[in-house]
Amino acid sequence: MTRGVFGLLAKQISPPNLSIMQDEGFTVSRIRTELLSGLTVALALVPEAVAFAFVAGVHPLVGLYAAFLVGLVTALIGGRPGMISGATGALAVVMVALVAEHGVEYLFATVVLMGILQIFAGVMHWGKFIRLVPHPVMLGFVNGLAIVIFLAQLTQFKVPGTDGEQWLAGGQLALMLGLVALTMVIIWGMPKITSVIPAPLAGIGIVAILVIALGLDVPRVGDMASIEGGLPGFHIPLVPFNLETLEIILPYAVILAAIGLIESLLTLNLVGEITNKRGGASQECIAQGTANVITGFFGGMGGCAMIGQSMINVKSGGRTRIAGIAAALFLLAFIVVASPLIEQIPLAALVGVMFMVVIGTFAWNSFKVMTKVPFTDAFVIVLVTVVTVATDLAIAVVVGVIVSALAYAWNNARRITAHTRDSESDKGAKVYEIEGPLFFGSTEGFGELFTVAEDPDHVIVDFARSRVVDQSALQAIEALAAKYDEAGKTLVLRHLSRDCHQLLTKAGHLIVDSDDDPEYAVAVDYSVRTGVLGGH
Repeated sequence: MTRGVFGLLAKQISPPNLSIMQDEGFTVSRIRTELLSGLTVALALVPEAVAFAFVAGVHPLVGLYAAFLVGLVTALIGGRPGMISGATGALAVVMVALVAEHGVEYLFATVVLMGILQIFAGVMHWGKFIRLVPHPVMLGFVNGLAIVIFLAQLTQFKVPGTDGEQWLAGGQLALMLGLVALTMVIIWGMPKITSVIPAPLAGIGIVAILVIALGLDVPRVGDMASIEGGLPGFHIPLVPFNLETLEIILPYAVILAAIGLIESLLTLNLVGEITNKRGGASQECIAQGTANVITGFFGGMGGCAMIGQSMINVKSGGRTRIAGIAAALFLLAFIVVASPLIEQIPLAALVGVMFMVVIGTFAWNSFKVMTKVPFTDAFVIVLVTVVTVATDLAIAVVVGVIVSALAYAWNNARRITAHTRDSESDKGAKVYEIEGPLFFGSTEGFGELFTVAEDPDHVIVDFARSRVVDQSALQAIEALAAKYDEAGKTLVLRHLSRDCHQLLTKAGHLIVDSDDDPEYAVAVDYSVRTGVLGGH
């Protein structure tokens, strides 16, 4: 029994591509690009990880350790080289209630369970369901996250005051905005001069040197919190191992696992479009889960893919696992040995980088697209964008998929039609040629196509251009047959496709005799058995 279960699981897991370079050539130029891209990402990770740790109500190092561990593991075994993972705001806003009520140790236990759930999703290949996310939802997701990234940067324009945080004003605000603008100009102009150094890294470096050399009084990384620390140590969450603990952490773990996978898989698709790579969804689920299990045992807050840092990496030239690995190792080096230097980097430079990410991430063509696509698609783009900003990504994507699915069902429900004619093979019989799918949305329209009282004694329903889809369709066919039966008339079905035939046979609707032809070499008529589903 056990051997059979493990054998089934083994069949579910396909060997992943863990090549360091993937399809890229192993050259000095490529290695330099990957390392510099990783350094740029690591610098951008620092304030993000610290800020998200504050959101979750934990120590900054808990966020930094998560960024290092999740980033390293997913870079090593993830489904899409070039993606960057770490502590994210989408997860932090869910964690804050858990930490406030039960403490950080319960958070670590939740992260471990979250990872186990994500591994299970990967083994079961549930990542493939991300294909069901329509393109309008993807556009809304991209636009919503771009706005969220932009709004998150605005906190860097605030400083602690007597009445809480206050906005910068006067000369300080002007200087901050000037440095942000300078960083953005450097990032915009650097590719026109040279591609040896990634433009975001050049922007951070030049502005940092300028601020340090001139002693400008602007907020720096060290003003957020000290990032100094040691290596993360193995730590079993200090929580009771009982059913009560499971009842506490399971709901959070399920929500975090879902949000993490949705954001990671959507980011995977986005990076895939830029790098022209496909596949890897199930592998990414397993990588994210493994990363979170490890992170939970090493004092991290867990994480998932980060669209902002992934865009920085890809647009800086990062295409292989080396960039992600380098970003994680650079971040660890910042924590262990280089914290005094990193804490001197002005936040304005990092804000400028993220603002350029926002400009590059936002799907500006969606404004033009919305004037050319159906109203429903345009509405979904706006809806997902607004819900992403107002609540969180997971809710936005689910809402978008539901609205798109309902719109699709409604459009298909209106496609059900019938053409009537006299039968050529059965003298005096009337033929209804059905067009369009018969499913829950179209059953009412299907029933309205027939004129039972006026029809002859023998009626043929031809499904050559239709499909019987679900239980509602079965119920509709049975109800129609019952009406003809009550009127003393005969109803038969013709030209059923193989899938429709199997569905109706399984339900017990078809009266199949020796004349049944499973290969459909000739037209076969099927009588309908009524009363199978217990209703008319």
